[in-house]
Amino acid sequence: MRRLALALALVLAAPIPVAPAAQPAPPPPVTNDYPTAARAEYVFACMATNGQTQDALTRCSCSIDQVASILPYDAYVEAETVLRMRLAGGERGAMFRGTPAVREIAADLRRAQAEAEILCF
Repeated sequence: MRRLALALALVLAAPIPVAPAAQPAPPPPVTNDYPTAARAEYVFACMATNGQTQDALTRCSCSIDQVASILPYDAYVEAETVLRMRLAGGERGAMFRGTPAVREIAADLRRAQAEAEILCF
């Protein structure tokens, strides 16, 4: 009995190991720099093309998330502007169709959309 009391006293007297306090995880890098309205506009246009279904909503939302992870918002706006201006007729539209720099801007968005299509559709 005396041994049991001595063993219990030793156990109770031993320091209790304390785990170090967990450090909070660093915040993820900001990739959501697209305004909600821009995301919604993209999803609405995508759904108009792919059907007005819940599945299309899910896939189109995935698509804009992928595009946003590839292109910064400023580059997206620039490319969207180029693509819209290409539809204009005459000299105004020709300015956005002819130069290699402008073609590259549009190509960046098209590449991002192609990657998003592979991942989401």
